[in-house]
This record gives sequence, structure tokens and C-alpha cells, in this order.
Amino acid sequence: MSTDTDTPHTEIFDSLPYYDDDLQKFPYLKEKVEQELARELKAPQTLHPRVPPTVELFADNPFLKAELERVGSNQAFTPLDSLRYSLPAPTSTPATDEDWKVALDNAHAQLQHQRIRQQNLALLQNYGPNAFRIQNYLLEATVKQTEKTLEELKDLIVEVNRERKNTQDRIGKQLTTLENRWTELISSVLQIEMANVALDAEIERLNKKEADLAEL
Repeated sequence: MSTDTDTPHTEIFDSLPYYDDDLQKFPYLKEKVEQELARELKAPQTLHPRVPPTVELFADNPFLKAELERVGSNQAFTPLDSLRYSLPAPTSTPATDEDWKVALDNAHAQLQHQRIRQQNLALLQNYGPNAFRIQNYLLEATVKQTEKTLEELKDLIVEVNRERKNTQDRIGKQLTTLENRWTELISSVLQIEMANVALDAEIERLNKKEADLAEL
């Protein structure tokens, strides 16, 4: 286990997956790990310290935020109100002057709306193609930059994993050497203890023999 102390007051523990292969060597250990994981009551409520905070989309635009929530919840789009684009005649018979005035005002509003639409279409026809070309150029540049950044991040991930593997392989060899040395020292200590026990038994036997000879 290694401890990352780059973040103050936070300890991050990392395993050595390129070196620790006990789960592959001993299947029963893997079963015990799975049993321990199955006994977990709940997932941790806090994210990893290095996970960036959640980005809130359209925080400054409530309309787009509400539309995003609508799409996320699979709600149907609110149908457009087409009543205001119609030209209803007065419903009362006979119609009063006020009814005809309301209908006439609505007709004037519809006429002005159609004029504005014609102006917008004319402006779009004159300036729209170039605006779309510029927008497409900017989007393509953004896509290329994003793809380039993505490739750089992938290369960085590969490099980090390669460096991590090399480091763990190097440290793993040192750990294996130290473990073998520790095993040898433990074995030597056990052999010395067994030799001491044998010597104690031999000394006790000789002392007993000496005592027996002294009695004779």
C-alpha cells in the first residue's frame, strides 16, 4: 500500500495491481473479498477527493435549465399556441363595434407579424449563409481542439499507467527481495532456536550424566 500526501489532510491509499497478484494466485481470497464487498451496507456518500465538483449547466439561464430538466425527465414538449396566429371573426350575432374592433386589431397584429417574418427571412437569406459558415467553422475548430485535448489526455493516461507499472515492477522486485531476505532471516532464527534447544537438551543430559558419575 502506498500513501499519497499531495493533498493536505487527506490520505489516499492505492494498491499495487501490477505487483499484488494474490487474488489471482489464491482464488479463495477473491471469494472472501467478494463476500466482504457484499456485506457493505451502503456506498460511500462522499466522492474521491480528486473528483472535480459537479458542473451545474445553465445556472444563469433558468429557461434553458428548465428545458434540460424536461428533456432529462422525458416529458413531452409543450405544444405551440396557434390560437394567436388565427383570425377569428366576432362570435356574437350581430357583432358590436367593440367586437369588430378587437377582430380588426388582431388582424393588424397578424399583418405586422407577417411583415416582420418577411424581413427576417430577407435578412436570413442575405446574411444567413455566411453566419452559418462562420458558426460551422468555429464548431469545427472547437471539435478539433476537443479531439486534440482528448488524444493528449489519452496519451497522458497511457504514460501515467506505464510509469506506474514500471514503478510498481521496480518496487515489487525490491519487496520480493526484502521478503525473501526476511524469510531467510526468520528461517535462520528458527534454526538457531532449534540448535539452542538441542544444546540445552545436550547440556542437561551431560549434567545429568555428570551427576550420575558423581554419585558412583
